[in-house]
Amino acid sequence: MNEDLDEKKITAPLVEAMKTALKNPTYQFHIPGHTKGQGVYQPFRDLVGERLLALDTTDEFDNLGTLNPPTGPIKEAELLAAKAFGAQRSFFLLNGSTIGNLALAMGTTKRGQKVVVNRNCHRSILTGLIMSGAEPVWVLPDKLDDWSIWGKISPQTIEKALAENEDVSCVWVTNPTYEGVVSDIAGISDVCKRYNVPLFVDEAHGCLWNFSAKLPTPALQQGADAVVHSLHKTGGSMSQTSMLHIAKKDSRVDIEVLERTLKLLHTTSPSLLLLTSLDAARAHLESEQGKEQIERAINNADYLKNQIDKMKNVFYLDSTDTDPTKVFIRVNGLSGKSLEMILEHDYNIEVESASDIGILILSNLGNDLSDFEYLVDCLKEIDKTDYSEHPIIDKKKHMPMLTPQIKMRLRDAYFAPKELINKYEAIGRISAEVVAECPPGIAILLPGELITEEHLPYLKDYKEIEVIKG
Repeated sequence: MNEDLDEKKITAPLVEAMKTALKNPTYQFHIPGHTKGQGVYQPFRDLVGERLLALDTTDEFDNLGTLNPPTGPIKEAELLAAKAFGAQRSFFLLNGSTIGNLALAMGTTKRGQKVVVNRNCHRSILTGLIMSGAEPVWVLPDKLDDWSIWGKISPQTIEKALAENEDVSCVWVTNPTYEGVVSDIAGISDVCKRYNVPLFVDEAHGCLWNFSAKLPTPALQQGADAVVHSLHKTGGSMSQTSMLHIAKKDSRVDIEVLERTLKLLHTTSPSLLLLTSLDAARAHLESEQGKEQIERAINNADYLKNQIDKMKNVFYLDSTDTDPTKVFIRVNGLSGKSLEMILEHDYNIEVESASDIGILILSNLGNDLSDFEYLVDCLKEIDKTDYSEHPIIDKKKHMPMLTPQIKMRLRDAYFAPKELINKYEAIGRISAEVVAECPPGIAILLPGELITEEHLPYLKDYKEIEVIKG
């Protein structure tokens, strides 16, 4: 195939519309009030550049279309995204995948209905359930105790939850986990179909999967009804931009209701710069260059793993059921946080996150092999260093691995009269707030959950906790 001809088939209507708007400036008597950067603090203007500020506009102007409902180039870009990801309909999201999860909760669940959901879900799913009034039925994934992280969710666990509960509005699972562990979505989908219950997949960290056969199979190809993707995390779009996809075949999601819900939640002044970055990211992932960069990301991660295999005290999570672009690493004698601090302070390396045991390395589209060669050199030094006298002592736990003891309904607890008390006095009381640190955004405490001594190691940075009053 002629690569030049293939590249010409890739179109990005929002990118083209923004280029046209930049070439044909208008006299602007509308928002944003900085008027193409003329009313901006000069040092900030010098920092980001005149072109970026000139492109900072919102919908309904410059023939760029509207977001809610989608029209013009925005609508064209969403249609191309649906085609690229194999969806019946794709929605561009601002405010990250959070707003996609909120829309699914509000648009598909009702007060008192049950939602089967994994304990390690993102806090945005909890927020959505608080807003809708639906009640979580918690299912526990496998625990990878040696790594102190959550593992796969089994179809058998989902089936048990459905068999034991009536009035379940949906099953909602996170796949992959933050560290890249992949569950049997096809098996879970089969269970959901037998019980005639929709399946939603928070695939925030799996947006590359549709573009390489070497990556796990996307949930939309395995029977999920709706999927959320954080393009800004690994797909190359700008921060806080994501997509929500509805399955092509037999989706049990009412698209019109979902569209109305998104209209309630979305800003009425969406950033065209951010929306255009979503269009550009989709086009890039479909292009030959994008596919080559995905291949490079996989190869870079393989190189890192092969080099770690030669080390004595450095290890990585080795499993066929993981996203190959995510490498979870631990070092004998060091907590994850200590390793993170050593890499940052001694080697100027920033990692995605650190937990009790290890650190998460992302092999991204923009990383070169030289980045990984430098990382390997640093890990080789760490591998040979004795840290027994290292002053970094981290007694805080970072990955909540607790089974919640629920004493009140989620929404009732959140809106109940509450008081702020010392965390040590909160033991035995009922939490009235969501306590979840990002990354990874997994809840330590839920509204309605009994607070126990087991929570304290996760709450080192907290002096007080909101509890139900009384």
